[in-house]
Amino acid sequence: MKILITYASAGAGHRRVAEAVYNYLKENRPELEIEIVDILDKTNALFRFDYTKGYTFLVRYAVSLWHFSFWLTEFSLFRPLTRMIALLIDQVNTRQFSAFLIRKNPDYIISTHFLPSEIAVYLKGKGKIKSFVMTIITDFGVHPFWIQEGTDLYIVASDFTKNKLLKEGVPDEKVKVCGLPSDIKFLKQFDRAGLAAKIGISADKFTVLLMTGSFGTGPLEKISRLIHRDSQVLVVCAANKKLFARMKKINLPNTKVFGFVNNAEELMAVSDIILTKPGGSTIAEILNMELAPVFISVIPGQEEGNVEALAQDGIGLAPQNVYEIKDIVLDFKAHPDKLERVRNAMRQIKRPFSCKEISDVIR
Repeated sequence: MKILITYASAGAGHRRVAEAVYNYLKENRPELEIEIVDILDKTNALFRFDYTKGYTFLVRYAVSLWHFSFWLTEFSLFRPLTRMIALLIDQVNTRQFSAFLIRKNPDYIISTHFLPSEIAVYLKGKGKIKSFVMTIITDFGVHPFWIQEGTDLYIVASDFTKNKLLKEGVPDEKVKVCGLPSDIKFLKQFDRAGLAAKIGISADKFTVLLMTGSFGTGPLEKISRLIHRDSQVLVVCAANKKLFARMKKINLPNTKVFGFVNNAEELMAVSDIILTKPGGSTIAEILNMELAPVFISVIPGQEEGNVEALAQDGIGLAPQNVYEIKDIVLDFKAHPDKLERVRNAMRQIKRPFSCKEISDVIR
């Protein structure tokens, strides 16, 4: 049986979810013939540049424009027009991917981005492929672009997401709540004392992790200056080399600074709370780690929906300014019972075996 897992590298989250499913299936379903593909690798260079660099530019430097475009494509009055335009543009620029799907004609197409799903269901509707199309929605909210007539099954993070789809007219039997897949390393048991010694911090101090994804966006330096006297701070600058250089230069007490890391799970394991962006894959990881989140630098649109969904279960705070952040940190530090309530709420909604549930669909 042939399985194609596909994503679009517009942000890192879609790739991380796709890789989590791919790795699980490779490990646990040896009878399957599995391939993973970034759809943008099979498009023309200009489209690929616009999709990756354009998204990065908008969310970093023109967030109001991003918000407007998100609203415009979500607003029901404009949906027929924006969907038609998007489909036309996507079909023209993904001909190589379409030819690839027709040639492969896999038994299952598992997509973690709406673009591959859109192309797959279009080809299926034309009778050019016969694949079972499974779409994993990587946020808790649902932008209309995710909804493609002809999709066989939607895998969603929570009942909140399922209800969004049902309100859009998606049949109940086409929606399965599995949670969001994450790497198995976020499911391990950790020795906090041993990891703290490895990282070079105290295992006994209240620890705050600042980590806002691959861009290293947000007021991380300002937050660090405000809270380092009251807590131990771990700052992940990722691709933000200027921030990394500044943070290393000022050398704040009680603060450890990192560039890109490949041990996020270890940094989470030694932390009490995390200040982070509410991306879907990040949420899946922190739920499995039971690490209380405070959400900062929220991208309008999809990340606002993630904040709303978690807030319904008493998880996650979204302060309006950095000074509120300091108050939140001090409050959690002074009241461990509040942290435990958040962790209990996370235990109720996390789905650590989402990859297995997805695997069970494949028969």
